[in-house]
Amino acid sequence: MASCNSNYIRLLSYTRQLTAHVNQGRHEKALILFHQMHSSISLSLDSFVFPLTLKSCAALHQPVLGTSLHAHVTKSSFVSNPYVACALVDFYGKCVTIFSARKVFDETPQRTVVVWNAMISLYAHSSDVPMVLRLFESMDVPPNASTFNSIIACLLGTDDGYSKAVRLYRQMQSFGLRANLITVLALLPVCAGLAAFDWIKEVHGYSVRNEIDPHPQLSSCLVEAYGRCGSLDHALSVFKSMEDKEKDLVAWSSLISAYALNGEAVKALEMFHQMELANIRPDAITFFSVMKACSHAGLPDEAKQYFARMSGYYGVQATSDHYSCLVDVLSRSGRLQEAYDVLKGMPMKATAKAWGALFGACSSYGEVELAEIAARALLEIEPDNAANYVLLARIYAGLGRHEEADRVRRQMKGTSVKTAPGSSWFG
Repeated sequence: MASCNSNYIRLLSYTRQLTAHVNQGRHEKALILFHQMHSSISLSLDSFVFPLTLKSCAALHQPVLGTSLHAHVTKSSFVSNPYVACALVDFYGKCVTIFSARKVFDETPQRTVVVWNAMISLYAHSSDVPMVLRLFESMDVPPNASTFNSIIACLLGTDDGYSKAVRLYRQMQSFGLRANLITVLALLPVCAGLAAFDWIKEVHGYSVRNEIDPHPQLSSCLVEAYGRCGSLDHALSVFKSMEDKEKDLVAWSSLISAYALNGEAVKALEMFHQMELANIRPDAITFFSVMKACSHAGLPDEAKQYFARMSGYYGVQATSDHYSCLVDVLSRSGRLQEAYDVLKGMPMKATAKAWGALFGACSSYGEVELAEIAARALLEIEPDNAANYVLLARIYAGLGRHEEADRVRRQMKGTSVKTAPGSSWFG
């Protein structure tokens, strides 16, 4: 009896250590500890150990060890344990294939909501929205908040995704489930995407009433959501309500983006300066907002300075979006040759946005030579975009070169390209 109690205490101690390693991301140490536990003849491992070990296997991409654990839990009859089954589904989905995970899911004898959520989450992370919804509809146990959180998040960016996410949230409420922090973080981009200011206020109010509000990540999301709806006063108010230690890179970038998005370039650049004074190092996303602010305000010299500072001082590598912003602000200011020089000097292939910014400005300034160069590049990148043909024909016609304008129109008809309303290169 004393020996059994001693072994149980040892197992409990090991399990606590294993839990600490896994929860703090020390997965190598977790697997070393598991091997020590497994090699001890006197220890009989229980169902608490295997989910933890499988999580580390998935994190370190250890398919061989994970599948051997699967065999072990099957022999030990732990596979019916919902947490073991959940860990197995998650392991196979992340470390082997979703097909393998689905096979384990289908073979699980008792599928609790935890197991269903694991499978739904895997489909959600692979952006297989139809399968997510199909699996959700086939659930034979009541869903919980985690179920809805995974589905709402994966709907973002899909066709009619915002409206579907709202309907799903209403369905969540009909189940009597309360939104948590994860739900709120998933809902705010939905509200912002629909420009639903009242819904953002509703979510904000719910967060305050339910004591979710004092969370830095939520505050940053609220700043961004209010900014996207044009409510800069609310965005600034939320930002000011944050403690200084909570105002991290995401919070500052969200506020700068809010001002840039709403054409408040001076304010955006002022916030950037304050961010630097607070010793917060900007990243590529921050600089993109700064460049957009310069572009919207027509500040080409400032844009060039920030662009140079981004890589020269902060060591942030410029992306095609940064180059597109620089080309745009130079083009809008009539500095077309400079814009073209930037395009030629790009270390990556210029995008349609970048060429489109130059092309559009060439039309405004009647610069036909650079317009032809930009048009050729655009027709190579997106040959089915009728706007490229239409604008080039318009440039020729505006200069009285009607034969060339007619040639471009014939070329467009010959390639069966049709005009589409509302096309634009630069957002």
